[in-house]
Amino acid sequence: MEVLPTVERDTGPDPRWTVLWLHGLGADGNDFVPIVPELVRPDWPALRFVFPHAPTRAITINGGMRMRAWYDIANVDFAHRADEAGIGESIAQVQALIDREAERGIPASRLLLAGFSQGGAVALAAGLRRTEPLAGLVALSTYLPMHDRAASLATPQARTQPVFMAHGVQDPVVPCAAGEFSAQVLRSLGFDLEWHRYPMPHSVCAEEIADLGGWLASRFATG
Repeated sequence: MEVLPTVERDTGPDPRWTVLWLHGLGADGNDFVPIVPELVRPDWPALRFVFPHAPTRAITINGGMRMRAWYDIANVDFAHRADEAGIGESIAQVQALIDREAERGIPASRLLLAGFSQGGAVALAAGLRRTEPLAGLVALSTYLPMHDRAASLATPQARTQPVFMAHGVQDPVVPCAAGEFSAQVLRSLGFDLEWHRYPMPHSVCAEEIADLGGWLASRFATG
């Protein structure tokens, strides 16, 4: 499979870890590049941040408008909101990026898969199906697609991956309740999951970045 175009930022020479970060609907790989200096701590190992650009596709709920997206959205009901075929394509594209990192010397065990909104949904969907565990999953302002089939989709290996989920309580795009319900589903499957809520809309905030930094520091300490 052809590897998606990406924006990359290394925090030091010879990175030993990768953070693969998926943007939200209508954005692109540049969207979260500014978070790198806010997130990274001086005592961390050298990291490679990889921000891929999602393909452009028509989005049904936006009147068929074409934009960068990881999957189509045809239904407002969160149980059936995600286009399953699109999710499957995006999981394969994420795998191609993970494979490329392995070729560059960073195995899955030192790769963290992160995403915001649509990107977070793909991160959770991909993480649920892993047979080779990643170092962790980060899902911000998002939900677990096809949650009603999560128990049958989750592999034993996937359940060993730590998860960080966070959401704004004023989110008008993906209600906080959808994120919280998804967190409960993942916990019921045995995932070690850290959950945070913040007084914000569909966005990120400084407190969230600080909490994520603390969680990432724990991953690097055990790796």
